[in-house]
Amino acid sequence: MHALSLGTWWIHWTSVLEWILAIVLLHRLARLETAPRLNGLALAMTPALVSAMAACSWHLTDNSELFRPLVLLQALFTLVGNCCMALAAWNLQRTTRA
Repeated sequence: MHALSLGTWWIHWTSVLEWILAIVLLHRLARLETAPRLNGLALAMTPALVSAMAACSWHLTDNSELFRPLVLLQALFTLVGNCCMALAAWNLQRTTRA
C-alpha cells in the first residue's frame, strides 16, 4: 500500500466512488423520466468502473508482480469501457435528436 502517496490514493478512491454515484444517479434519472436510453449510458459506464477497481486492487498489493495480470485486465476494460461509452453517447445523441 506504500506504492502511492496519500493524495494519489485519495484521487483513486474518490474517482471510484464518483463513477458508482454517476451510474446510480443515471439509473435513477432514467427511471424517473422513463428514459431507458439513460440506462444504456449507465450500463456502458460499468467497464470503466471495473477498470478503476482493477487499478486500485493492483496498487493495494504494492504493485506486486503476482498481480500484474490486473494491469492487463485494467487496460482491456478501459478499452471496452471507452468503446461502450462512445456507442452509448452516440445512441443517446441519435435518439434525442429524432
